[in-house]
Amino acid sequence: MIHELKTWPRYFQMVLNGSKRFELRKDDRKYQPGDYLHLREYVPKDDRYTGEELVVMVNDVIRNLEVPGLSEGYCIMSLGTTVI
Repeated sequence: MIHELKTWPRYFQMVLNGSKRFELRKDDRKYQPGDYLHLREYVPKDDRYTGEELVVMVNDVIRNLEVPGLSEGYCIMSLGTTVI
């Protein structure tokens, strides 16, 4: 499964340069290990996409019931290698 997601510039650049290897998201898409995240850089104040994008693989998913302090309905995904 490929999930297309808006990603704010700061976080997009961190995933792109490898300094951010996780994604915290609302768990509303049934994310699973082996899925792909199609991240599209998005500037919320201008309500526009920059045209920059990349695809990363989801290695693992941790849901709110597994981690104390993680809000209900949210998950943390560990990211694998950038595909594109």
